[in-house]
Amino acid sequence: MKQQLLTAFDEKFGSTDGVRFFFAPGRVNLIGEHTDYNGGYVFPCALSVGTYVAVRPRSDRQVRLYSMNFPDMDEVSFSLDQLVYREEDDWANYPKGVMAVMANHGYVGKNGFEAVFYGNIPNGAGLSSSASIEVVTGVFWDSLENFNLDRVRLVQIAQEAENEFIGVNCGIMDQFAVGMGKKDHAMLLDCATLEMQYRPTQLGDYVLLIANTNKRRGLMDSEYNSRREECELALKGLQQALSIDHLCEITLSTFEKYQHLIPDETARRRARHAISENERTIEAGQSLLEGDLTQFGKLMNASHVSLRDDYEVTGLELDTLAEAAWAEETVIGARMTGAGFGGCTVNIVHKDGIDGVKDRIAAVYQEKTGLSPSFYVADVGEGAHEWTNQ
Repeated sequence: MKQQLLTAFDEKFGSTDGVRFFFAPGRVNLIGEHTDYNGGYVFPCALSVGTYVAVRPRSDRQVRLYSMNFPDMDEVSFSLDQLVYREEDDWANYPKGVMAVMANHGYVGKNGFEAVFYGNIPNGAGLSSSASIEVVTGVFWDSLENFNLDRVRLVQIAQEAENEFIGVNCGIMDQFAVGMGKKDHAMLLDCATLEMQYRPTQLGDYVLLIANTNKRRGLMDSEYNSRREECELALKGLQQALSIDHLCEITLSTFEKYQHLIPDETARRRARHAISENERTIEAGQSLLEGDLTQFGKLMNASHVSLRDDYEVTGLELDTLAEAAWAEETVIGARMTGAGFGGCTVNIVHKDGIDGVKDRIAAVYQEKTGLSPSFYVADVGEGAHEWTNQ
């Protein structure tokens, strides 16, 4: 990978003297979907796939960016004095947005740079390719300019860039998982307080299998923002009787007692999902700590049902993949992961006969949707860092 980056860098920018390498992973969320912006728990882990960057500082204030993922697109150039969103800059708005937000917080860069990006996260799959680009930018920009930013603060800035610069009202989970990941561990994260506990992902004879619907979905084009608005509507109803700032501060039993205060039936179902999902996530964290994979899998299945029925973010493709997995004896849990409306499922599958499982799931999926899924076994990797090995 390093040599491929160097070759591309040399072709675009001439010579590779002074080049440094950085990496930020993608992430998969094991359970805890659409709870992050509702002040609840999530349970993600970083992946071994992600975004690689070769970068070299310049002596002026010009920035030149190129992505190996878009070979037909010219490099994107801009000045540090012109950190504004431009639709024609496409993917480059993500790194530009991080730099703009850092500047707004007083972290103003002195010199520009040249950078080649390459990502091997499936684009639009819901594995946080955008957060990976944002966080890797924050990490290398912090290092090049010696800002010495606290990593959690950097993660918050990356989220702010997605919210304010890109315009996607995401919660903190994606950037946090990308920035704070730890090899062979998942993270039980309280999104209200940012308190986090690492939990070893010791799966024994089982593996994490990610299945990609190969139905392209982008948060900007989905109903993600409308779901958030519906949760805010539900919260306002509950606040008539309860002193809470987030839906996930209350238990499901408390919700059932006061749900009549939410006049809109759709908003009521959205709240029911967020609150019940939060309870499932806390229980799942305990199950993994105790090594009870069977219970963990049951909670994953229940999560998908809630996302399908109450939150309505699954759709034919994700439902078909999950249901085909549930029919397999060696699959102990399967659910959609990410924002929904396409993307991926995450499955806990026994190592034995995994190729047959993939073939059978693929056959069912292709028959029902006309699409072919992609599969890969997920290795739990490190968070964002400067990359010095081969």
